[in-house]
Amino acid sequence: MDIRNMWKDPDKTRLLPGKENVVYNYKGTVSCVCPETGKQREMCNGGFEKDRQKLKKLCPAKQMGVTCEGKAQCPVAQGLRISLSEDRRIFTPIDRSSYKWKKEYNRRTAVERVNSRLDTSFGFELHTIRGMAKMKLRCGLALCVMLAMALGRIKENQAEKMRSLVS
Repeated sequence: MDIRNMWKDPDKTRLLPGKENVVYNYKGTVSCVCPETGKQREMCNGGFEKDRQKLKKLCPAKQMGVTCEGKAQCPVAQGLRISLSEDRRIFTPIDRSSYKWKKEYNRRTAVERVNSRLDTSFGFELHTIRGMAKMKLRCGLALCVMLAMALGRIKENQAEKMRSLVS
């Protein structure tokens, strides 16, 4: 399910409950709104507190040296903590605005390509296998075949065709 479908307008932001000047969007970008000028700035990543299950967000004026006219009366000038239970699809232990999120997301897409190949090319989408042990064995064999084919292509100096099932 595409998370963007849950948001009627993808450009719209939602107010973080309990905070009158903090908004977030479907991508997990958390921004504070200056109480004086109304200017919206993206908050900095402050890490994840595992014991509290909360993300830390830091004031952009304090972290990046940006001048903010409303810093004195801003309720989140010292930063804030967002509970993961606020919106579990958007607030995850790895902050969506971090470099680690991008790296992990790229890994996920690579795994999805392998899963797709298992489904379509190796026939696991429409199977008649019954039992977890048999399914694990067949999946393991399919993965071994994929690796053996890739290794064969490399040994034949055809590294560019490493992912291809046919020559």
